[in-house]
Amino acid sequence: MSTTFDEDEDIETLYADKAEWADVVPVQQYEGVAPLAPIFYSPAYKDATDYFRGVVKTGEKSARVLELTEHIIRMNPAHYSAWQYRYHTLIALGSPLEDELRLMDKYAIDFLKTYQVWHHRRLLLTALRSTDAAAAELNFIARALGADAKNYHTWSYRQWVLAHFNNEARLWAGERAWVEELLDKDVRNNSAWHHRFFVVWLAGVRAGDEDREEVLKRELAFAKEKIALAPNNLSAWNYFRGVLEHTHTPFALLTAFVEPYTAAEPPTTTKEQSVLDLENPLPSEGADLPSVCALEFLADIHEQAGGDQTAKAVEIWKTLANKHDTMRKKYWEYRIREALQAKAS
Repeated sequence: MSTTFDEDEDIETLYADKAEWADVVPVQQYEGVAPLAPIFYSPAYKDATDYFRGVVKTGEKSARVLELTEHIIRMNPAHYSAWQYRYHTLIALGSPLEDELRLMDKYAIDFLKTYQVWHHRRLLLTALRSTDAAAAELNFIARALGADAKNYHTWSYRQWVLAHFNNEARLWAGERAWVEELLDKDVRNNSAWHHRFFVVWLAGVRAGDEDREEVLKRELAFAKEKIALAPNNLSAWNYFRGVLEHTHTPFALLTAFVEPYTAAEPPTTTKEQSVLDLENPLPSEGADLPSVCALEFLADIHEQAGGDQTAKAVEIWKTLANKHDTMRKKYWEYRIREALQAKAS
């Protein structure tokens, strides 16, 4: 069974001084005759890894090996070999893998940015082949994202869980609503936007279980609402573009929505005009305008139209290069050259 390393035990007690490890011959790390840049390991770490190499050499898989690998992982959570040998030891002993997942919960949150932690969980879930275990993992991942809502490894693992159990509808059921909660908390969470695209477009309509036209309307409305809240939020604009490109929807159809965001100030409205336009929500009060993202989008509309419209795109790019987005001046100048060359050819 899976065991837990005794944290109350003095971790400075070397394995070389433990009677129960006397039968293991430690194997020192080979570093060459005279290493140019030797790594100065702590005595405890060097001792533990020497004994780890010793058990690997003999192929031992036992409860004490689980304790040893956990000890090493606590000192160095990126020790890939310790993780891998631990997994094979768990399988060899027939250890309850659900218990191992729970044992490793703390390590996953403490070492979120260490991909070995998440790879270990992937191996365990693959071996379990349990939808219930997958559902528990989604709950755990949500907790882990509470500690770091933009951690790449955590998001990547969540998408792997969903993809691996692709046919389990109940795992997907609340995913879109959950990611909306995250975006309500932080509309600039690019990872959440990316996950929404994965759930809606790469999974949600994959089997024809939703009408694509209805999904398109819903997702454009959602993106527009979030853009209105933060007109310079690149994440929302990227999602907006992604939806249009994925569905082959011409950018020009969204001109009426985009144009108010390219103005220097929010548009003024009369009392009669103040009725909320759900199709084209206006920028929020106090928005920083013009939006660079909106200007770029409008320029793309003109460029795609071609002909005389190219000149309008060039004028917008010049404005971006010289006033609104000078950090990317060289990029806008490149866009201008490319468009003019294409027009001339």
